[in-house]
Amino acid sequence: MPWHRGAVATSAPVHGCVRAAVWSSPFERSDAVAHRVRHVSWDFAAGGEKPGIPIRRGESRHTRTPRTQTIERCSRRGKPMDAPTTPSAHGDRSGDRSSGGGRSAGWFGQAAAPAPTAPAPAPAPTPAPEDTSDVGLLRRTMAEIEPIADKVTSHFYSLLFLRHPDLRALFPAAMDTQRDRLFKALLTAATHADDTATLTAYLSHLGRGHRKYGTLPEHYPAVGECLIGALSRYAPRSWGPRTESAWVAAYTTISQIMIDAAAEDALRAPASWQAEVVAHDMRTPDIAVVTVRPDQPYPFLAGQYTTLETPWWPRIWRHYSFAGAPRSDGLLSFHVKAVPAGWVSNALVHRARPGHVIRLGPPAGSMTVDHSTDNGLLCLGGGTGIAPIKALVEDVAQHGRRRAVQVFYGARRDHDLYDIETMLRLQQSHSWLSVRPVVDDGPGGGLGARLPEAVYEYGPWHTYDAYLSGPPGMIRRGVDTLVDIGIPAHRIRHDSIEELVGARN
Repeated sequence: MPWHRGAVATSAPVHGCVRAAVWSSPFERSDAVAHRVRHVSWDFAAGGEKPGIPIRRGESRHTRTPRTQTIERCSRRGKPMDAPTTPSAHGDRSGDRSSGGGRSAGWFGQAAAPAPTAPAPAPAPTPAPEDTSDVGLLRRTMAEIEPIADKVTSHFYSLLFLRHPDLRALFPAAMDTQRDRLFKALLTAATHADDTATLTAYLSHLGRGHRKYGTLPEHYPAVGECLIGALSRYAPRSWGPRTESAWVAAYTTISQIMIDAAAEDALRAPASWQAEVVAHDMRTPDIAVVTVRPDQPYPFLAGQYTTLETPWWPRIWRHYSFAGAPRSDGLLSFHVKAVPAGWVSNALVHRARPGHVIRLGPPAGSMTVDHSTDNGLLCLGGGTGIAPIKALVEDVAQHGRRRAVQVFYGARRDHDLYDIETMLRLQQSHSWLSVRPVVDDGPGGGLGARLPEAVYEYGPWHTYDAYLSGPPGMIRRGVDTLVDIGIPAHRIRHDSIEELVGARN
C-alpha cells in the first residue's frame, strides 16, 4: 500500500481540510484529535574430528474485515501533524584554523620577515537539502524522540488507559516489555515507510498476532488518538501541521493493513490455541523440553516459532521455536531455558507439569527449508537455539532428498550440550548429516563465541544456505562471519533478533 500523505485507507470518501490550531493543554488538544479519529492497534498487549567430539577453544580440525474509517482531517477542529527521520543529522564540526604568524626580530636586530599570506579558506560544503517528504518527516520525529523513548511510550499508555480504561485488560500487568515493543514497532514502521513490501509483511504479522490479545478494529482509533498526543508533546522541534498530517496518513495505512490481515486470518484459523502439557522432561537444572497437545490442528513449518502464554502470568507472551518438524500425532515440543526474572520461562521450566494448559499464538517466522533447491544446509545453533535446527534436520529427512546438512551446535560448557545425544542419533541415521559440538569453555567466552571461528575451519560453503538460531549476539556474529566467507545475505536465514530478546538467554 503506497504511502501518500493524507491518503485514507477506507472505502468511504473523506472530506475536509487541515487547519492549524493551538490548544492550551495536551488534553484539550487531544480532544480535538479524538474528534478526528473514527474507526482506525498498535502493539497491544520478546573434517577432521570424530563425530560428537567437541571443538574446543584453540583447536581446529587441523588442531490483515471490516474496513474502518481511520483518522480524518476535519475542518472543524484539528491540528495536522509531522513525522520522523533517521537519526543521521550529525552536527557540522568547524575548527579554528590559525594562520602562520610572522617571525619576530632576531637576536641581532634583524627585521621580521613578512608573514606568508594565508590561503583562502575552502568554501563551506553545501548542506544536503532537508528531506521534507512524508517519510522524512516521520523519521525526523522518531530521531527526536529516540533519546526519550521511555517517556514517550509511558505517556502514550497513560493517555490510553486514562481515556479508555476498558482497554487496560488487554495488556499485561507489567508494561516494561510492552513499552519497548511499541517503540520498536514505531521505529520499524518509520524506517520502512518507503518500502511497501517489507512494511506490509511486518504489519500483517503484527495484525495476525494481535488477535490473541483480543484486539478489535474499534480499538484502533483510541490508539491513534493517544499516539498522536504523545508524539506531539515530546517532539516539539519536528512537530507541525505537515508532520501531523504525515503521521495521520501513516497511522491510517498501518492500522488498515493490520485490520485487513487480522480479518483474513480469522477466516482460516483461531486467534489462539489451548494446549495441554503431556510431557515435561528436565534436561538440566534450568532447561526443560515441554511437549503439548493443541486442542485443534496446528499447522506450522519446521524452523518457525510461536508465542506461549502460561496460566500463571496472563497476557504475558514469549516466543519459542518448535523443536521438531510437524508430527502425525499433532504434538508440539519446545526447548525452554529458565532465565533470570523470566516469568514465562521459569513458569514453563519449574511449574508446568502434565495436565496443565497453556495458550499458543499463531506460527510465525521464515527460517524454513527451501525444498526447491539442492543446496546444502549450514546450521548454527547456540543453546536452546538447537531446537529449530533439529526441526530443520527432521524436515529434510521427511522429504527424502539427500542434501548435505552441516550442524554446528554451540554451548558454553560440555554439560550445556543438553540435546547432543539426540543430534548424534540423527547423525547415525542419516549419512548426509554432520553434527559438530562447539564448546566455549574459555574465560570470557560468550555463548556462540567460538561458532564463527569453527565455521571458518570448514567449508567451502558457497553451495550452502545458512540458518542461525540462538542468542542475539551469536546471530549477529554468525551473520558477519557467513557474509565474510561468501554466503549471500539472501541465503542467510534467522529469527527476528528483536523477538529473541527475553525469550532466550
